[in-house]
Amino acid sequence: MKSVFARLPALSWLQAYQRPWLTADLLAGITVAMMLIPQAMSYAMLAGVPPYMGLYASVLPLIIYALFGTSRHLAVGPVAMVALLVASGVAVLAEPGSPEYIELVITLALMIGVIQLLMGVFRLGFLTNFMSHPVISGFTSAAALIIGFSQLAALTGLVLPRTENIFLLSWLTLTNAANVHLLTFTLGLSGVMFLLAMKKWLPKLPAAMLLMIISTLLVWLGQWQLQGVRVVGQVPAGLPDFALPSLAWGNVQALLPMALTISFIAFMESIAVAKKIANEQGYAIKANQELVGLGLANVAASVFRGMPVTGGFSRTALNTSAGAKTPLAAMITALVVGLSLLTLTPLFFYIPMASLAAVIMVAVINLFDWHEVKHLWQVKREDLALWGLSFAATLVLGVKLGILLAIVGSMLWFVIKTTRPHYAVLGQLPGTDLWRNQARYPEAQSLPGLLALRFDAQFYYGNVSFFQEVVAEQLAKGQGWRWVLLDASSINQLDSSADSALHDMVKSLRKQGIELHFAAVKGPVLDVMHRSGFIERLGEDHFHPSMGAALNHFYQPN
Repeated sequence: MKSVFARLPALSWLQAYQRPWLTADLLAGITVAMMLIPQAMSYAMLAGVPPYMGLYASVLPLIIYALFGTSRHLAVGPVAMVALLVASGVAVLAEPGSPEYIELVITLALMIGVIQLLMGVFRLGFLTNFMSHPVISGFTSAAALIIGFSQLAALTGLVLPRTENIFLLSWLTLTNAANVHLLTFTLGLSGVMFLLAMKKWLPKLPAAMLLMIISTLLVWLGQWQLQGVRVVGQVPAGLPDFALPSLAWGNVQALLPMALTISFIAFMESIAVAKKIANEQGYAIKANQELVGLGLANVAASVFRGMPVTGGFSRTALNTSAGAKTPLAAMITALVVGLSLLTLTPLFFYIPMASLAAVIMVAVINLFDWHEVKHLWQVKREDLALWGLSFAATLVLGVKLGILLAIVGSMLWFVIKTTRPHYAVLGQLPGTDLWRNQARYPEAQSLPGLLALRFDAQFYYGNVSFFQEVVAEQLAKGQGWRWVLLDASSINQLDSSADSALHDMVKSLRKQGIELHFAAVKGPVLDVMHRSGFIERLGEDHFHPSMGAALNHFYQPN
């Protein structure tokens, strides 16, 4: 037991806590709560569960993460992306809002928590590195549009199908424009304009909370719910009882693919913002411990009858800018949300759904990554093509197939880049001992009878054929070759397939009267060559410590 508490991350900041930090943490905690309460209710609505479940997910999970996470500023709770994924995965199994649906969402939160916890315990956080940022950015940007368009029904008062097809939603909204509930639409559109104006002119004020207060008062005073304005309705007073969800094996099997997907996506969203803030504030984030913290937070959300949670961009940024010093700020946020559930639930009855929709629509604007598009256009347009593919697939095929394509696309691109790595045909810069890529340095000169190449990757079964093709292609461009010299300074691994290919290459080249030589071979690669007998077959005099030493061997043998 002592060893468990000795590793508790919270001890590091609790033991070093300074009294002046308390005021800053208190103000930051209250400020974030002002944003979290309306967002939590909005994202619960997006996930297809009652708004109060978003509030349930904003109490105990925040406290648990504060104890077990390593970020001092990460604001954990319901987020738009996870809410959309929840709705996408669970809506095919039960009717949104039904008791069966709610139970499935709570079960999903538990499964996500267990998966993330196990990933952290077994140090599997590195797996998320295989999901390329451009592909994930394309997915999240498309998801932002899907989330925004999904709120058209609440914003206009129309009865629209629950679908991820934004084109269908747009068409149905336009063709039913005459049936738009004007009071609802006016309330929702005014909410969007209010939030955007506050974001631009008064960004430090809790705009979402102010909107909730104003719109709720308007509905209550005017009794607009009797005129067709949809409201949150009855919210259970107090905190929920602790309870484990039903773990029917059939439900677990059906939810597992979505649980795995959300576990990865939620962690990537959380770790991205946590690392960014940590770098700015000068402390370190431990990825595997973050998985433990988020996993336990999701388990807590489940037993507290809430929806899945993760770290959010906007609230984390607000928490940081509000001056938070330690995770105590998150605990204060949880306390404020908990008190609101104990004392303010009668007031939640009159919160208009149109205002919650406005909060969602403005919040997801930041999910559309315009900066990434511009960056990829300037830096690497191949990655921009991947971004576009992921974006288009998600819009056309939907979130579930879109994220599947994003993951497969990331893996496929990784394989492509490792099986067709960069290589360079080298030439010597006049008057120097330097060898450079002739494609970048036209002044670099080839030497008579010598083909010099550099292969910038590990040499393994996946790129053996590509390497052989490159050598054959370059040899076909000229005549009178005597040597092929491979600068192996960038090769750090050699597997058995690649070693066998080298044996074959030696045999093939010698039939053409060409000798294969190596320069600057790394120790691990030499070890494999020794064990396979390749060095003995090729000859130790065919291995040189540098390119210059190889030239002395070729052109000044005596």
